[in-house]
Amino acid sequence: MRIALLSYRSKPHVGGQGVYVRHLSRELARLGHSVEVFSGQPYPDLDLLGEGVTLTKVPSLDLYAEPNPFRNPRPAELRDLVDVEEWLRMRTGAFPEPLTFARRVVRILAERRDDFDLVHDNQTLASPLLRVPGLGLPLVTTIHHPISYDRRIELASAEGWKKRFGVRRWYSFVAMQARVARKLPSIITVSESSKRDIVTEFAVAPDRIRPILLGVPDRFVPPAADAPRVPGRILAMASADAPLKGVATLLEAFAKLRTERDLELVLVSKPKPGGVTERLVDRLAIADSVRFVHGISDDELVSLMGSAELACVPSLYEGFSLPTAELMACGTPLVVSRAGAIPEVVGPDGLCADQVTPGDVGELVRALGALLDDPARRARYGAAGRARVEASFSWHAVAERVVATYEQTISDFEELTRADR
Repeated sequence: MRIALLSYRSKPHVGGQGVYVRHLSRELARLGHSVEVFSGQPYPDLDLLGEGVTLTKVPSLDLYAEPNPFRNPRPAELRDLVDVEEWLRMRTGAFPEPLTFARRVVRILAERRDDFDLVHDNQTLASPLLRVPGLGLPLVTTIHHPISYDRRIELASAEGWKKRFGVRRWYSFVAMQARVARKLPSIITVSESSKRDIVTEFAVAPDRIRPILLGVPDRFVPPAADAPRVPGRILAMASADAPLKGVATLLEAFAKLRTERDLELVLVSKPKPGGVTERLVDRLAIADSVRFVHGISDDELVSLMGSAELACVPSLYEGFSLPTAELMACGTPLVVSRAGAIPEVVGPDGLCADQVTPGDVGELVRALGALLDDPARRARYGAAGRARVEASFSWHAVAERVVATYEQTISDFEELTRADR
């Protein structure tokens, strides 16, 4: 098959979209299909480029890029009315990229519709994409989880009416995504938990949603025998300033534990300078024991994940949680929140992780302390996590299941087209 894989932004290492595009496109190519990835900034890291995978850049104005996010573009940067719309929506507090990316990419697909057998959208969920079937192209959409959960959690943590108004305006695209989701013919999601949430939040018929659990790349492996784990090191991988990820809960728990133990917390994240996470670290007086790591290579990341005595996933919600599965692949014992799809990933409580109530600082303190004090249980959890990944989380198997969804979608599309004639 000739597949157009769409992703409005594809950060290579942070968030699930860039990771999903990278590994899915590679495994589809290994199965013999050709994949052309269409992405806005930040662009993905892709494997097998020129060997079944190509990248077509669909540049936005990139208005949120560091070091000058929320910048005003120069007049010469405004190429057309879509650029003007993107700038105006940003200036009024909205997040425009899903909509403006969709406008741009549909224009490209209309000119190249004979080049593809199917279009696979990765979480854009913007109204212009509903035109794709009218171009004669079957459409499959991946919804990792309903972003309405992110909005709800951020609203709960927002202080003051101005902040709450800003959150509502930023997430105004969610209403569009819900309307579009209800009209989509074929949806892939990443867990049974996400399927239930899409049905509830977006009112999508459950028979149009197929859960396909994600995979873990082969490079995530336990540390070598001569690379012992660092005593007292706790690791977490999360967007530091996103309330959804529960980093504040972990920091408060760590501050309590550190009063009685010699501990280090390593956060694979880049906090906003002067943002909520940096301020909380200062308020808790733990800056000398908390280290932020970002911009490292894949090999460095695997080494870091395998260096911790234990890892924590304190999220308030997850549609799947790739970092959880990756840490399991590295044989790292876990304490995780009983939130969203995380129990699906780690299995029953006590198999390869201890599960705690999301947002409960006291419960997290007790669970982390108990696991730090029990090396035998840490070893058992690490081995069980590695075994679970080997048995259940393969990107090759993900690609095979996605291809089966493609084949069914194409068949349904052709049948519908014949009926319309």
